[in-house]
Amino acid sequence: MTDFSMVNRRYGYLHECKWPLEAIDMHHVVVRKSNAKGFFVYLSALIVVANAASYLLLVKDKSITVLLWGFLLSVLLVKVMFWNRVMKESVVVMPTFGVQLETHYASGRIIHRFIPIGKILKPVLLECVSPVTCYWSLSLLLHGEAELTLVLKELRPPVKMLIPIWKALCDASDIKEVSDSWKDAN
Repeated sequence: MTDFSMVNRRYGYLHECKWPLEAIDMHHVVVRKSNAKGFFVYLSALIVVANAASYLLLVKDKSITVLLWGFLLSVLLVKVMFWNRVMKESVVVMPTFGVQLETHYASGRIIHRFIPIGKILKPVLLECVSPVTCYWSLSLLLHGEAELTLVLKELRPPVKMLIPIWKALCDASDIKEVSDSWKDAN
């Protein structure tokens, strides 16, 4: 049963609670289909083949090898652009067991990572700033680990999609939100 969803121009967010007693909390960030990327990939493949065909007409002694290389480069370009594309990343929160992080690729491959609930010290929302871009990421501070663990490794959804996941992780790890502890201190 889908409880909550929101849509952006690049991403879609779905929140599900699975029975019994809504014990399993599932959050999905889905990449929306874009026809523009497919159009540009196939257009560039067509340009490579057209270039090979025009070279075929100009140089007649090495024509078949050039055409075969053109087809091979076109197939390789299409495969590289579409094969390792991320379709969906999911966060499955089980308050008594832990958190399962899933990454679904267009090729059908799924990568699962499980983090026990006792190992999570705190979920952290970070603003990542570089000279070119600015985005938000959700990380987990883990006991015994020197580095933060990214919850969504491949996708960079907006912060309004990360906040429900962050709140669910805070609830599962029995951590009060910063805003609540700030109110209690003042």
